[in-house]
Amino acid sequence: MAKTREQKNVAVDKLINDFKRAKSVAFADYHGLTVPQVDELRSKMREANVSYVVAKKTLVNRAAKEAGYELDAKQYKGMLGIAFGTEDEIAPARVLGDMSKTTSVQIVGGIFEGAIVDQEKMVSLSMLPSKLELLGTVVGTIYAPVSSFVRILDAIREAREASEGAPAAAETPAEVSRESEKTAESVGATPSVAQQEEETSAPEAEAPSQEETKPEEAPKQES
Repeated sequence: MAKTREQKNVAVDKLINDFKRAKSVAFADYHGLTVPQVDELRSKMREANVSYVVAKKTLVNRAAKEAGYELDAKQYKGMLGIAFGTEDEIAPARVLGDMSKTTSVQIVGGIFEGAIVDQEKMVSLSMLPSKLELLGTVVGTIYAPVSSFVRILDAIREAREASEGAPAAAETPAEVSRESEKTAESVGATPSVAQQEEETSAPEAEAPSQEETKPEEAPKQES
């Protein structure tokens, strides 16, 4: 059933709004898709916060021109599907690129950074990770040195706590032997208090008197 002029105008107004709001647009030929595959494509588009519509090329041209793009949608072969990305610029091309690996859908062109781009440009964009994945990679790269430094500090702290809480090392048998020898030498070199008192209290021996030591005279012989 053909659309009335009023229905076409409503469709064009919606397309104009989509073109103006979109950060990027991907055009695809969806010819040959089965009904389940179309449902799968729309489901993935919703998950990626991408608006996906199917429209006649003449209406697409009118809407694009009203939004400020000099687009000739008739250059694209097949049945035209349009994916509008309002949050992630890569999402429209990435979703279509993923579907093209297992279905007949093909990217034919698009709009990126305010300019109409060819198929090759959009296919290369479809191979990039999502915006969220790119941000995660950048943040991980920035904080990787910081997290490594924190782990090093934690390891140093744990090692210090373990060393402070460990008991004193027991003396080896060799150390004990050396200490015993030193003690024995010290005891032998220093007399005890009792020995000192005994030595100081002992009386000194008196020298013999001269009388005791004077030799006896021999007896005189009578003449």
